[in-house]
Amino acid sequence: MREGRLVFAHLMDFFPRHEFNQCVRRYHGNHWVHHFSCLDQFLAMAFVQLTGRESLRDIENCLRAMGGKLYHAGFRGQVARSTLADANESRDWRIYADLAYVLIAMARKLYAHDDFALELDNTVYALDASIIDLCLSLFPWAKFRKGKGAIKLHTLLDLRGSIPSFVVITHGLVHDVNILDQIAFEPAAFYVMDRAYLDLLRLYAIHQPRAFFVTRTKKRFDFRRLYARPVDKASGVQCDQTIVPANFYPRKRYPEPLRRIRYWNAQKDKRLVFLTNNFSLSPLTIAQLYQCRWHVELFFKWIKQHLHIKAFYGTSPNAVYTQIWIAISVYVLVAIFKKQLGLDLSTYTILQILSVTLFEKMPILRAFAGIDPKTQEDDLLNQLKLFNY
Repeated sequence: MREGRLVFAHLMDFFPRHEFNQCVRRYHGNHWVHHFSCLDQFLAMAFVQLTGRESLRDIENCLRAMGGKLYHAGFRGQVARSTLADANESRDWRIYADLAYVLIAMARKLYAHDDFALELDNTVYALDASIIDLCLSLFPWAKFRKGKGAIKLHTLLDLRGSIPSFVVITHGLVHDVNILDQIAFEPAAFYVMDRAYLDLLRLYAIHQPRAFFVTRTKKRFDFRRLYARPVDKASGVQCDQTIVPANFYPRKRYPEPLRRIRYWNAQKDKRLVFLTNNFSLSPLTIAQLYQCRWHVELFFKWIKQHLHIKAFYGTSPNAVYTQIWIAISVYVLVAIFKKQLGLDLSTYTILQILSVTLFEKMPILRAFAGIDPKTQEDDLLNQLKLFNY
């Protein structure tokens, strides 16, 4: 890459222009557009995510202050707050959803051979949902509870690299378990979920393509024990059983045996009971797999703190979805950028540096030179060090 280019332009070297143009054409995003294209819209919203602008006026003032640098950053149109607001309201959010999946496919190839907490050859996914609160008077379409609005961000996180491989945005009334109907399950992959996803018919849908699930049982889960294996109770595993549902209709929904593992978590002084269809891994490994589920919760915490998906620049569903999908796209683009350049820095540190150097002219690696990864804070004390396993 040539020297003397803007850091923002260097970052966008990793942006898949051809695939993005295909997404734009698929939904006629630039139809009757003359001065502010979908690419300009994406660049402006990416600037928002990377620098933390607070309002449309803030975005307009900061970008206009850059003057001629905007052209060298890739912008081909002037950014006015009304134009950006209209683009977010009217241009199909699916353009940016499709773009996010293009970037996700690129990132997953780069991180496919990364290690995570356990030494498993299988792909491991953690599934969960997070609520984003909205003001019901401003977002009347996002009904959740009486006097309260919200949307849900349902995410299937690939634990190799903490890359979201499947994302669905719904209003807050959609129950988490319904998302299982939309996932294409991979043979031999593990799907780790909390007990909100305990639905025997849907779990059997995971079992049929020979995928594996690990979840927790609910308090009133009636079963009949078929067999109990010997366990090492010093490891925290209290029992390892083969069971079937006790009642007729649950047994009809899941007609094959299940594995039930009871585990004592000494650190939290808590008993956990797991349910899985995998009979080959050790019971302790199953318990450790479930503990890896916290990665998806930390993923939600991280993006809410460091990306802008809680305050929105428009009130329509299209504007909200557009902002969230562009935030996810920027998150994955930074992951690709980090991997391709071989940066041994946390994603938090990279975002902090990008936020103050975006419109500086320098070789991209110079922006990150002189930072010792060993001296970094642990991402603000116990936050997830994304992509660093």
